Amino acid sequence: MAMRWLAIAMTMMFGLPSAVRASPPTSVLLKPAGVFDGVDGQVHAGWQVLVTGDRIVAVGPDLRAPADTRIIVLAGDTLMPGMIEGHGHLFLHPYDEASWDDQVLHEPLALRTARAVANARATLLAGFTSERDLGTEGAGYADVGLKTAIDQGVVPGPRLSVATRAIVALGAYGPKGFEPGVAIPQGAEEVSGVDQIVAAVRRQIAAGADWIKLYADYRWRPGEESRATLSLAEMVAAVAAAHDAGRPVAVHAATAEGMRRAVAAGVDTIEHGYGGTPAIFADMAAKHIALCPTLAASDATSRYRGWTGSEPAPAAVELNRKSFRLAVNAGVPICMGGDVGVFAHGSNAREMELLAAAGLSPANVLIAATSGNARWLKMSDRLGAVKPGLLADLIAVEGDPVVDIRAVRRLRLVMKGGVVVTGPGG
Repeated sequence: MAMRWLAIAMTMMFGLPSAVRASPPTSVLLKPAGVFDGVDGQVHAGWQVLVTGDRIVAVGPDLRAPADTRIIVLAGDTLMPGMIEGHGHLFLHPYDEASWDDQVLHEPLALRTARAVANARATLLAGFTSERDLGTEGAGYADVGLKTAIDQGVVPGPRLSVATRAIVALGAYGPKGFEPGVAIPQGAEEVSGVDQIVAAVRRQIAAGADWIKLYADYRWRPGEESRATLSLAEMVAAVAAAHDAGRPVAVHAATAEGMRRAVAAGVDTIEHGYGGTPAIFADMAAKHIALCPTLAASDATSRYRGWTGSEPAPAAVELNRKSFRLAVNAGVPICMGGDVGVFAHGSNAREMELLAAAGLSPANVLIAATSGNARWLKMSDRLGAVKPGLLADLIAVEGDPVVDIRAVRRLRLVMKGGVVVTGPGG
């Protein structure tokens, strides 16, 4: 009996016997045709990547690996960082399936959450291992729960940064067009005045928001042009409250005035930016405020209205392309984000193809979707590059995406945190 208690005491002091201790992390050696590291814009022929546990531990040619390392040969493929979706809405689905109003007002929260689970899986399988989800559009704080479910391994999906409800000026958002005396559920949290917007920022952060999303402008009534909605004072107060709490701020801004106020308030990213002028974009570049141009959103909504893709393109598409080119020429950092949810989740690469078609080189499109997005989304210490010490979120695509951006749709492997999600060894 004494020996038994001695053994128990020794175990408590020094840990479990070696035979029952946790196994050391396994290693995987990935041997593609080349590696795009997400930083320098080149494919490095002959490079390999060694992963141990959930981290990249070595990158380069002819790597030495432990004897029990699993080897995955990816002949003819390019290995690159897992892509990062910069502007998504997992709780929306394409507007040619159901209008935005119908999704917000008529679809039960359980249905919307079930769709979001499926959308998260489709996103991951498309090679997007991280996503910034910029608002649930009437689904409350359900994105916080989805993020937790993914983190706990309950459901598959990308690493999420969530914005929860988003914030709009009182009366400026939607759905609209109903009896004025009836309170209609809205797609975001409404505020009026500095005190209310600061309270909303703090309330959303307390509920789990990683980002704060503001709407600088919108349509006051159906059919009207967008106009600035939140005042400069409101936006300055909201940004200060968010930054005090360590949360960055994204701003929907489609008008010149909305963008001016957002830039003056010191936001971190501007979404859409259709009304940007050379002066506004120069100011954004000077202040290192990134633009998510969301070319795929205007492309998708125009196609839903009957556009076939022929040129000349509709006015909305041309305006989007023009503002994007102005931003690039001004040196504005580009965030790769397509407003996916307006179009189908899993087809996130649509934005990358449109960025390339609008004049951004494939190498710079790839950088925007990897190390660029990691930088603007405040994740570069963990993600976005093929570099020792970073999380092993990696994908392999058939061919060379620097030559043909469409290669990012030809996935051969998806790895998240060192685990093969799909592909050889998965």
